[in-house]
Amino acid sequence: MPTTVRDVVFVDGVRTPFGRSGEKGMYAQTRADDMVVRCIRGLLERNPGLPPERIDEVAVAATTQTGDQGLTIGRTAALLAGLPRSVPGFAVDRMCAGAMTAVTTTASGIGFGAYDVAVAGGVEHMGRHPMGEGVDPNPRFVAEKIVDPSALVMGSTAENLHDRFPAITRERADTFAAASQARLAAAYEAGKVQRGLVTMATRHSERGWGLATTDEPPRPGTTVADLAQLRTPFRPHGRVTAGNAAGLNDGATACLLAEAGTAHELGLAARMRLVGYAFAGVDPSVMGVGPVPATEKALARAGLTIDDIGLFEINEAFAVQVLAFLDHFGIAEDDPRVNPWGGAIAVGHPLASSGVRLMSQLADHFEEHPEVRYGITTMCIGIGMGGTVVWENPHHDDAGGWARPTTTGTTSTGTTTTGEDAA
Repeated sequence: MPTTVRDVVFVDGVRTPFGRSGEKGMYAQTRADDMVVRCIRGLLERNPGLPPERIDEVAVAATTQTGDQGLTIGRTAALLAGLPRSVPGFAVDRMCAGAMTAVTTTASGIGFGAYDVAVAGGVEHMGRHPMGEGVDPNPRFVAEKIVDPSALVMGSTAENLHDRFPAITRERADTFAAASQARLAAAYEAGKVQRGLVTMATRHSERGWGLATTDEPPRPGTTVADLAQLRTPFRPHGRVTAGNAAGLNDGATACLLAEAGTAHELGLAARMRLVGYAFAGVDPSVMGVGPVPATEKALARAGLTIDDIGLFEINEAFAVQVLAFLDHFGIAEDDPRVNPWGGAIAVGHPLASSGVRLMSQLADHFEEHPEVRYGITTMCIGIGMGGTVVWENPHHDDAGGWARPTTTGTTSTGTTTTGEDAA
């Protein structure tokens, strides 16, 4: 057992295209566990140098752990994906930060020496399992005023956040949302988003068999004027709409994590290093502010400041939540470092799966921006929490020896690397 924490690297991440929930969505008759299986198999296909038996753990998150999202889905998905029976697995639930927590939990195990290689991800089939399905909140929450009743309705918490920060108007939220759609459309046009997608077979009673190759939720060409016409379902004359919030979506993600030396031994790409992470609690009635204290906590523990961060992947559960984060840290809402390829408002937010999407995209951004040393992935979490993970870019000149393999191998993108070339 090591006496010091070992370097943990993000090797690769994939996801299914995200779909719209409901009977007309492309995954209406697709099982949630099959989506996870496709992601695990996709990781193995993209990283042929990894012997499946070297995987020490599979952690899969789901917010609603029932039906095809239940039965300890990390273990069942591992078996269904064809991993050796010796590979264990478990399930995770931290609502929207499920996949993020699957990553931080297994990464902690790698750092401690319990694992060398792990798969972490998440899934949410919100069409089959709507958010809140089967829950039974304890009446003490309201009777004893432990939380405001609005804390149990995410859209209401976003309206509360608008109340707390009146400078964040509906017009600002709509402007941010339209920009998210535009950035995603530009990234698709440039062929950037497609690199992280694995195709997914689908079946629909009306459409027959199909193949999901692109995301279903995006609405390219959306304008602020279009968004201004939408109703506010959570409050009369409110500010939160279906246009400036993430939708109800289906999809899955998975990523490959490894101890740096093991990654180098197997010829796997070390695409970024986990520097540190933190979760924080806030008043559940304004849960969207959670990324602020989580980020402050993570940066303080890492010995960094917000000025050290050159790229941000912020989950867009609601535009107001992202804007509250940016205003707090003095970052312009059109700053090109923030969600360069758009975010969940455009691409979708299948709850527990989204954390790995943020990480996969940050790894791609690092390749395009070797001048950036540190980046963060952050998100708000239901019932009043936030989570933030800090990452280091291997392409930066000051990255440590973890970024420079001593063996020859093939990266997840198919590029052969030897020694210093991998930096």
